[in-house]
Amino acid sequence: MHRLFQTSIFRIALLYLLLLGLTLTLVLGFIYWQTAGLIERQTDETVQAEIRGLAEQYRDEGLGRLMEVIHERSGPRGVAENVYLLTGPSFQPMAGNLTNWPAAAGEQDGWLEVKLARRDDPSGVPHVIRGRAFELAGGYHLFVGRDTVERGDFRSIMAGALAWAVLPALLLGLVGGALIGRYSLARVDAVRAASEDIVRGDLSRRVPLTGSGDEFDRLATTINTMLERIETLMGGMRLVTDSLAHDLRSPLTRAKGAIEMALRRPGENGGDDAESYRQALEQTAVELEHILRTFEALINIAQAEAGLNRLTLGALDLSALTQDLVEVYQPIVEEAGMELTGTIADDVVIEGHRQLLAQALANLLDNAVKYSPRGSHINLTLARAGEAATLTIADTGSGIPVADRERVLQRFVRLDASRGTPGSGLGLSLVAAVAKLHEVNLTLDDNRPGLKVTLAFPRVQQPQVTNQ
Repeated sequence: MHRLFQTSIFRIALLYLLLLGLTLTLVLGFIYWQTAGLIERQTDETVQAEIRGLAEQYRDEGLGRLMEVIHERSGPRGVAENVYLLTGPSFQPMAGNLTNWPAAAGEQDGWLEVKLARRDDPSGVPHVIRGRAFELAGGYHLFVGRDTVERGDFRSIMAGALAWAVLPALLLGLVGGALIGRYSLARVDAVRAASEDIVRGDLSRRVPLTGSGDEFDRLATTINTMLERIETLMGGMRLVTDSLAHDLRSPLTRAKGAIEMALRRPGENGGDDAESYRQALEQTAVELEHILRTFEALINIAQAEAGLNRLTLGALDLSALTQDLVEVYQPIVEEAGMELTGTIADDVVIEGHRQLLAQALANLLDNAVKYSPRGSHINLTLARAGEAATLTIADTGSGIPVADRERVLQRFVRLDASRGTPGSGLGLSLVAAVAKLHEVNLTLDDNRPGLKVTLAFPRVQQPQVTNQ
């Protein structure tokens, strides 16, 4: 229960109940104030009408007729709320339903509210009377008023209405707030329990859903999506660490072996062997270059996946970039005994990062050359369709099986057929990261034979902008 009182939902419910109670009190108080004023005005008007009528009776027909009228109106058949008292010069009662003359009548003029006993009330309890007193000719005194029992009854009715309106609402609201607080506390506890398991290392833990689709379910869905992303990143980090350690062990071992062999040869031959040193350094430089390329590819992939290069995206002439790549790779492809053709549409301008896109396309062309036999054909096509453009690199090499096309986009993944060729398994990972950075759809298809890689650019700019 103590934890329930500490929940924000329960506190909000209490605040709402406080505002609700205050609002009901103000509304009913305003109604009471308006109605009580109306009743008081009606009372004053009634008393004034009685005074005028009695004054006319006394003026026209004298004291006897006045006493008869007072007896009639204050008797059993009279109006029960009206009160009268006619006294002589010494204030001795002569007619009416009051027991004595109000003492306050001689102290103040105008309207009075006094407590007086009534002859027609056997209990003898004083009643609150609102009326006026005045002196008649001949020294007689007349007090005409009205019992405020209606106002008292109305006050009791309003107090009861306020109690029945506010107290049940507060009670039901308190119970509802407690139930809502317990429900929210249970959902928060589920999130907390899942978070504690995750903190202890269970990254497969997820926040449970109730299927209601409420805000807690939407929050849990977002959290679970975030956890899946974190688990994927952590798994990728472990894969990168393991693969990096495995792939760098071989070049480092070869470099270390070459250096040790060069250091032993001078002692074995009895003199310096400059040629052995040179060969050892050349081999070491080759291995270090491979390591540097691996690290550079990893850095580019990390930056592209994190979107760090998005701030440097600008207008890029994709037509000119692909044409430059075709010219650069033409002699490389011919030297490998293959053929490279390019079909490039003009004035295809996109928002992109020139260096990363050039590196990604170069990786695709390198793979096409590396995994295609002599006599193969490589085709690079850039086509524009309305506001979109597609860039396709197709070869007639060994291709990639359908089951492995998603897997080869991960870091350090190399198929068994490519183990004999140089590489680190990061080329297609960089292509996928660059495609994600540019919001480009990347697909790997069968070229029958070979592989066809397609980059679909959804937005093409106006051609007058030059490349960055």
